[in-house]
Amino acid sequence: MVNDDKARRRFLEIQEVTKTFQIGADQVQALRAVNLNIDKGEFVCLIGASGCGKSTLLRIIAGFEKPSSGRISLYENAITGPGSDRGMVFQDYALFPWMTVRENISFGPRQKGLARKYIDEITAEYLNMVGLEKFADRYPLQLSGGMKQRVAIARVLANECELLLMDEPFGALDALTRESLQQELLEIWARTRVTVIFVTHSVEEAVLLSDRVVVMTAGPGRIEADVPIALARPREVSAIDFNQVRRDITQRLTSHVRHGSVRDLKAVA
Repeated sequence: MVNDDKARRRFLEIQEVTKTFQIGADQVQALRAVNLNIDKGEFVCLIGASGCGKSTLLRIIAGFEKPSSGRISLYENAITGPGSDRGMVFQDYALFPWMTVRENISFGPRQKGLARKYIDEITAEYLNMVGLEKFADRYPLQLSGGMKQRVAIARVLANECELLLMDEPFGALDALTRESLQQELLEIWARTRVTVIFVTHSVEEAVLLSDRVVVMTAGPGRIEADVPIALARPREVSAIDFNQVRRDITQRLTSHVRHGSVRDLKAVA
C-alpha cells in the first residue's frame, strides 16, 4: 500500500528555489527561482560553468543547505535536512580512513541497527556489484582513486537510498578510470534503478550518462534548458547522432556568454 501511495506522488519537485549567501557585507545570490521536476528512476545531469549553482542545488536537495526561499520535496514531503533516502557521492570520496572497505559500505545499515545477517548480505551484494570482494578488508589508503569512488558509491547504495546525488564524482580521475567508472555506474543504475542527479562540467559525460541534461547558467544560477536525451543505450561518443546532441547542448551552454551582459561573462570566466 505504501509503495502504491508513493507511485501516485511526484518523486522530486523543486519549486522556485532561491539561495542567497551572506559574504561579509555583501549578499551573493547563488540560485534564483529554480524549478525542476525529476521522476523516479531517471538519470539527470546538471551541467554548467563554475559558479552556476550546480553543487549548491545538489547540497540543498541533500539537505545540507536550506534554500533562502522556495521548496524542495520528495514524494511531496518537504526536505528540511539530511536523510537516508538521499545519498551523496563527492569528488574527494569522503570515506572513513580508519574503516575497511567492508566497514565503510556497511556503515549505514549498522547505524540503522539492522540485523547482523542482513547487514552482511547487503554489504556482500554491493561489494560484488562494484567488484571489490577481494579488497573488502583493505583500508582507503590502500586503494586507487577509482576503487575509492566505487566504495563511496556502494556505501550510499547499501544505505538503500532512493536518490543518488553525485557531485563531479569522476572529476579527479584519469581518463581511462573515468571511462570505466562511467560504464560501471550505468550498469549499477540499470540494475538498481535508483534515481541519479549527477553534476558535471563535461558535456560528453552528461550526454553519455543521462536521460536528461539540465543546463544551468550563472549570475545567479538558473536553468537555461532541460534537454531530453533520446539516444539509445549503449551510446558511442564518436557516433554522428551523439555528437549532434553534444553540439546542441554546448551551444545552449555558451549562448548566454555570446549574448549576455558583462556580468554574465565574468560569472563564467
